[in-house]
Amino acid sequence: MRPAPFRQLPGAAQPPAEAFLTEAADGVALRLALWRGDDARGTVLLFPGRTEYCEKYAPVAARLTAAGHAVLAIDWRGQGASERLIDDPRPGHVEDFAEYQRDVAALAAAARDLNLPRPWRLLAHSMGGTIGLRALTEGLEVTASAFSAPMWGIRLGSFLPEPVGARVAEGITLAIGRSGRGARPIPGASSVLDVPFNGNRLTSNIDEYTRFMREAANWPELALGPASYDWVHAAIEECRALAAIPADRLPSLPVLIAVAGEDHIVSPAAIHHRAEGWREARLLDLPDSRHEAMFEAPPIRERFLAAILEHFA
Repeated sequence: MRPAPFRQLPGAAQPPAEAFLTEAADGVALRLALWRGDDARGTVLLFPGRTEYCEKYAPVAARLTAAGHAVLAIDWRGQGASERLIDDPRPGHVEDFAEYQRDVAALAAAARDLNLPRPWRLLAHSMGGTIGLRALTEGLEVTASAFSAPMWGIRLGSFLPEPVGARVAEGITLAIGRSGRGARPIPGASSVLDVPFNGNRLTSNIDEYTRFMREAANWPELALGPASYDWVHAAIEECRALAAIPADRLPSLPVLIAVAGEDHIVSPAAIHHRAEGWREARLLDLPDSRHEAMFEAPPIRERFLAAILEHFA
């Protein structure tokens, strides 16, 4: 691992993280961010969502470190300050979600090399929830996990310009991929700089949304635009595969799953379906929350963060 930049807006209240570059097994460069805290008694492995980057989670890391957890976060391949996979840096792109498991392996190896305190816990948001559930089934070394609006099914209207069913979307994206154009961005999706607060699907908290916009304006190299056709096809396939795992074969560990009632990015129905029969899973319904509960209006945010800390305790 070698040092990497960690950015902060002027006047940031949180201490900066230590940032590192490491490599996945296939040679892709990945950025990690570590908040050590004081006298940490365990470590939270933080899996962000699509388009996100480590700096966004500094306020969440501050809450976790204050409660006695070190926090290790990652920029997934193709986004944030990790290596982009195609010449055009704007689209979020992978050809297969299995690629993200190489990133998980690199994160876990770094946590071991850094001798981060155990027990380890998992906190995963949105696409990070897709990656996280797969990682749990493959033996990720955590004793508990918390999911924020996990992407176990997607609302295709968030990614495709026309509303279509999953089978049609899968056929379209597969055909475009086979034509050699799968890495192209899907038209219509935009970054936070292109979406006014009143039209955003992420949060009802204008202060947090303003922060996202300031970060995107100050650090455009971290920002990400629309998904590629290949990414959407791979996401549909992975969500279907995860939904097909029998409940009695899901990992046996305490699981907290937050469902946002006003979510228009992932499917709450898919989350309920996946949680059904998962013996140690507990659903936390947040009826007034949009997609990003950890950055929502204070009453919603505090309820979810308090539930996470209680769960990890």
